[in-house]
Amino acid sequence: MRFPEGLSRKLSLREQEGMFRVLQTSQGLVDFFSNDYLGFASNPNLDPGRGGEEISPFQWNGSTGSRLISGNSKAHEELEIALAKFFRAESALLFNSGYDANIGLLSAVLQRQDAVFFDRLSHASIRDGISLSSASSFGFEHNDLGDLKKKISKAGSKAGQNYVIVESVYSMDGDEAPLEQLADFCRSENLYLIVDEAHSTGIMGQDGSGMVTSLGLENEVFARIHTFGKALGCHGAAVLGSEFLKKYLINFARSFIYTTALPPREVLRISAALKELEHSKQRNRLGLNIDAFLSEIENLNLTSYFIPSRSPIQSFLLQDSSDPEEIKKVFQEHKIGAKIIFPPTVPKGQERIRICIHSFNTSSEIQRVLQLLSTFV
Repeated sequence: MRFPEGLSRKLSLREQEGMFRVLQTSQGLVDFFSNDYLGFASNPNLDPGRGGEEISPFQWNGSTGSRLISGNSKAHEELEIALAKFFRAESALLFNSGYDANIGLLSAVLQRQDAVFFDRLSHASIRDGISLSSASSFGFEHNDLGDLKKKISKAGSKAGQNYVIVESVYSMDGDEAPLEQLADFCRSENLYLIVDEAHSTGIMGQDGSGMVTSLGLENEVFARIHTFGKALGCHGAAVLGSEFLKKYLINFARSFIYTTALPPREVLRISAALKELEHSKQRNRLGLNIDAFLSEIENLNLTSYFIPSRSPIQSFLLQDSSDPEEIKKVFQEHKIGAKIIFPPTVPKGQERIRICIHSFNTSSEIQRVLQLLSTFV
């Protein structure tokens, strides 16, 4: 079948630049690459079974439609109540993924007369949600409150609202946003703060409810996005905010209105993950493994090669002389699963090996992966 020449050239160029993406399986590899930080994805306690009387038999394997048509259930509504309570918010609205949540929230909320200011390391879903809106957008330097202030001053006053969007923990660098300073600034300047908590859900805070609640900033944040496909080992996401925000999104968020709802089976699995989180020892084990990883980095004099991070995400920056193909080969030979991240996912010149630490990684596995990394410097 014919394929457009322009698209073929783009594909060839990506391959020539060494940034060609392919799908691979990861069976038999030590997991240092997945977002399953607490091992919940394989936790048998999260199996919801067949479901209770509140689930219609015809809905069990599939929700049969959008929530506004036939896909809503008592399980969906009860989970949203539980999520709002757990994350200490007025309301919660389920989405099928974090990507859907971001593009639905941002494309619906941001209006033509508004201005939105986003951290330059924000996830693609945030950028795509902004691009689907009609608002004016401005990127500010990563975690740089001074640059944010400059961008706002340069943008000038507009008739609409100003929004600031950040991630609590950044997916590629693993570092944290200065949420307290941002909240203070947004309050003083009458800005609306939106926080994507994808990589802090289940990890940050005393109970795993994220960084916003751990800092007591629930009432300072206009909207929070919590996802369940990472530490909770499930699928889906929720937007947390006011009851009015929930009603607004039900009426205007296209990625909520026009998609088949999560099946009740998955909804019950998310509910089980929330309950498991309350008494799980995996968060403590994860913390111990992160400490061990950071300690071993110091022992091997590798600190300067890593982006500073206290999260499960640890990024080892490649040197100019590094050969990505050789690194992949070495990892494969040692049965280590870790991913090299290339542009455009990360800025050019900041190619890295992204290491994800889990509660189930052993001390010997941690030592082995760092010993391998030490051979690349």
